[in-house]
Amino acid sequence: MKHTEKEGSQESDSISGHVSGPISGMIKSLGLVFGDIGTSPIYTLTVIVLLTKPTEDNVIGILSLIAWTLVVLVMMEYAWLAMSLSKKGEGGTVVLKEILTHLVKSKGKVAVISLLSIVGISLLIGDGVITPAISILSAVEGLRLIPDYEAIKTETLIAIAAVIAILLFLYQRKGTEKVARAFGPLMLVWFAALTVSGIIALMEMPSVLRALNPYYGIKFLIEKGVGGFFILAEVTLCATGGEALYADMGHLGRRPILRAWYFVFFALLINYFGQGAYLLHHPDTKNVLFEMIFSQSRLLYIPFLVLSIAATVIASQAMISGMFSIVYQGITTRVMPMFKVDYTSSELRSQIYIGFVNWFLLVAVVFIMVLFKESSKLAAAYGLAVTGTMTLTGIFMTWIFYLKKKYALSIVSLCIACVDMVFLLSNTFKIPHGGYWSIIIALIPFSIIVIYISGQKRLYKRLKPMPLKEFLRRYEFAYKEKCKIEGTVLFFARDIEVIPPYVEGTMLKAGIVYEDNVIVSMIQTDEPYGLMGCANTPVAPGLRSFTIKMGYMEVFDMEEMLMAHGINEKTIFYGMEDIVTNNFIWKIFSIIKRLTPSFVQFYKLPADKLRGVVTRIEM
Repeated sequence: MKHTEKEGSQESDSISGHVSGPISGMIKSLGLVFGDIGTSPIYTLTVIVLLTKPTEDNVIGILSLIAWTLVVLVMMEYAWLAMSLSKKGEGGTVVLKEILTHLVKSKGKVAVISLLSIVGISLLIGDGVITPAISILSAVEGLRLIPDYEAIKTETLIAIAAVIAILLFLYQRKGTEKVARAFGPLMLVWFAALTVSGIIALMEMPSVLRALNPYYGIKFLIEKGVGGFFILAEVTLCATGGEALYADMGHLGRRPILRAWYFVFFALLINYFGQGAYLLHHPDTKNVLFEMIFSQSRLLYIPFLVLSIAATVIASQAMISGMFSIVYQGITTRVMPMFKVDYTSSELRSQIYIGFVNWFLLVAVVFIMVLFKESSKLAAAYGLAVTGTMTLTGIFMTWIFYLKKKYALSIVSLCIACVDMVFLLSNTFKIPHGGYWSIIIALIPFSIIVIYISGQKRLYKRLKPMPLKEFLRRYEFAYKEKCKIEGTVLFFARDIEVIPPYVEGTMLKAGIVYEDNVIVSMIQTDEPYGLMGCANTPVAPGLRSFTIKMGYMEVFDMEEMLMAHGINEKTIFYGMEDIVTNNFIWKIFSIIKRLTPSFVQFYKLPADKLRGVVTRIEM
């Protein structure tokens, strides 16, 4: 995963649509972005039917709610508004946070923004567990419509779904670059199948198209009262995955994703309306999509079932890749520990593998499948994290547009944020029925992030770094008086103006002074990408600083960069902390520090040159 400025410019061209053609970009988007929202027709109406009788008024009202949920929460919030806010073509929660923190000046507001972004990241990870579980399980349940398989046990379906999930997660280490090329065409076939089946069903009852009028959705909610609020929580399922339009924007660019979205929106709308028409003709239907396909063509049912399982695997893969990207952003923005990162492609920097995240997701996905047993029950845990993320996006957008003095867009964003809050409030009814698992899962990354950030701040204060002026006064004496070791040595510091204790201990207390001493510091820029090594700056005799400026999503080979700037080190010293504490929270922080790679291991610096310097810290 090596990235140069030349490669960066090529990628920018690709993002702008100059390299990939419009059709190619659209097809790639189908596989990378729309897997989650594209597989929601498998379970959305099936779950809603369990809560209300499929009378004509009910079905029309529900279809109207689905149609306008897609328009407001996906089309308006993400496709139009959020995707207009980006940095070098990148999108997502972290990007919104970076844009907003750059606009506000108050430290208190920055702290609130940071906390909200951590909540958003945690909710997305919680969503990342439930998406593969409900998608794969709901597709596998379609086996029950095959003749002679009607009585297949729930335990067997769970086992099949779990095996598919396990194989999917096991494959992550090998990288998905080659297989991903087939994702787009497969999803194109999937959306085409949804469209055709929807049109066939609609031909029997085209009158359901009147549900395009939002009046029927509003009327349904008013008439049903609290019951309508319960159903609104399940309507959310049709929009899950909508956030991927914005989060994955950096991979393909805004234009290809928007073009693909209009096709996907049409396919989803036609299929949902087709399912509604079928439901009115067959009110006893339990598994709406699969029974509709089975009634239309028994011969094509098994191929469609295989296609649906493939589509759910693609949806899950997109979510897993998204989780890796989110965690990597967390690592580079220093809100997450430095988990070990492997690069599975020599060409695409987005192709990364994080073992801890992979195995955490696998265990959680299988656990959720076994716990809930059926996709309809699992829907009770789904939606809370999604609507929470959407609400935070709405709040951030409103704030950004207001600070940019785009008041009309700010008012529209505020209205959408209010709609998000209504959906979030409706999903709180799910908490006693399994929704609490969504919160529990999100609390795991949230706790890790909060403990890590707090621990790092406390640790930095305890380390008591030395101001550069004081260090130079003592260093110059040591460099002049002590015997110097031949060659170049590297030290790492966050900022050249404050010298870490391990540098002071090595050079001043232990008297280990090389002929050429280089202090390397890394400065993170406000942009997602961009990499620059600043020229070596002399600080004192035999001492120079080297600064690396990098985007918060940048992946690069540090050893290669150092060599390119003429730094051929003999030894690399780095700091290690031995934390002593009786505090339970700091004990957890100590365990996190021990289990995760150090800075030099994360950047894969040559092991034969590394020398760790341990500092004991009481917290």
